[in-house]
Amino acid sequence: MDTDQIQDKSYVEIDYVLTLDSGQEMDRSAPEQPLGFIFGARQVVPGLEKQLAGMKVGDTAKFIVEAADGYGPRDESMVREIPRKNFPQDMNVEIGMVFQAQTPVGPTHLRVVEVSDEIVRGDFNHPLAGERLHFDVKVVGVRDATSQELAALSSCGTGCGSGGCSSCGT
Repeated sequence: MDTDQIQDKSYVEIDYVLTLDSGQEMDRSAPEQPLGFIFGARQVVPGLEKQLAGMKVGDTAKFIVEAADGYGPRDESMVREIPRKNFPQDMNVEIGMVFQAQTPVGPTHLRVVEVSDEIVRGDFNHPLAGERLHFDVKVVGVRDATSQELAALSSCGTGCGSGGCSSCGT
């Protein structure tokens, strides 16, 4: 395997800035702390992997990932009504609050979009669902993934994509 070039089962490290069409910055790698992941393991959104394929250490690129290859389209069926009684009685639930909820496929987040005495409407869509993603990236590391890193993949969830990201700790 050419360890200088990003390909399947490479361990990749990138510095990146993620912005939206509006120019609003949504995320970035911390200084001296690049994002690391195993290429081809669905640990990042599919559109990012597609654009990184074949790049080498030192390569830089700016590209757009459409919603379908990012966090998927917004799905209005993911906005659900939750009985207000499911929240602590003394909690002041407000629009915009974000809660973590446990689902059969693992943790997810909901953003409160409406509150009444009887219900709380929660949006379970990924916050970036429906958004075009603008990436500015620099490849800072490429190497073969270790056998331990590859073995850890079997304990990971569904990875990234239209449903969001799993958190497997690798």
